[in-house]
Amino acid sequence: MRLRVEFTTEPFDLDEAPAHAVVAREVIQSAELDAVDVGPFGNTAEGRADEVLTAVDALLRRSLAAGATRVSLQVNVLGEAGGDAAGEGAK
Repeated sequence: MRLRVEFTTEPFDLDEAPAHAVVAREVIQSAELDAVDVGPFGNTAEGRADEVLTAVDALLRRSLAAGATRVSLQVNVLGEAGGDAAGEGAK
């Protein structure tokens, strides 16, 4: 299965990126994900379910530890990635 994650961390600081935002971007950029897009008001990444879920776990843990007071995220299923645990083929 392929997933897309979209996320933001708060509080915002328009003058410079806060530590929690930098950490969140580093997590996503260093993960084995496709189509990573980071920006000042939102970030997106796509990849296989295992990689996205692992990155989201690290994103939450590390950005909260770095001072985020809120993390908003959305995860969407994009489709199959060549089969799943039930043995179904790509759709």
